[in-house]
Amino acid sequence: MNQTELFYPRPTLQAPVQPVLQESAEDDAPFVFEEGVPEPRVAYMVRLVDYPPVDAVKVAEQRFRRELDRQLGVDVLPALRAFRNASESGESDLARDEIALAKRWAKAYDAARTAGFRDLGDTDEAYFEVRSI
Repeated sequence: MNQTELFYPRPTLQAPVQPVLQESAEDDAPFVFEEGVPEPRVAYMVRLVDYPPVDAVKVAEQRFRRELDRQLGVDVLPALRAFRNASESGESDLARDEIALAKRWAKAYDAARTAGFRDLGDTDEAYFEVRSI
């Protein structure tokens, strides 16, 4: 083999390929993505406050939000409002549903806080702030 053959190979002749037409099955319907029920997304923001800025903060905030969504679902903002109302007023001023929702918030926040601080380490000053958008 010389340099000409190495750098300029001769084209090889290929046999033409005949495409094979596939018959579509009558009962084979196309997949439709819209049939699934979309997961409701609640409009709120999570921010880690009083923690040194590191790259892992965004991951911790995402983990916190994911756990909060798993615990409360679409009730995140109503539970937050119920918790704030319970903190500012007496138990006699609230309905039973609000009290139950406030207790769910406290439990869900604690679980989400544990998930959020899993890789960061717990500090006394840092906390997750949840705000509606």
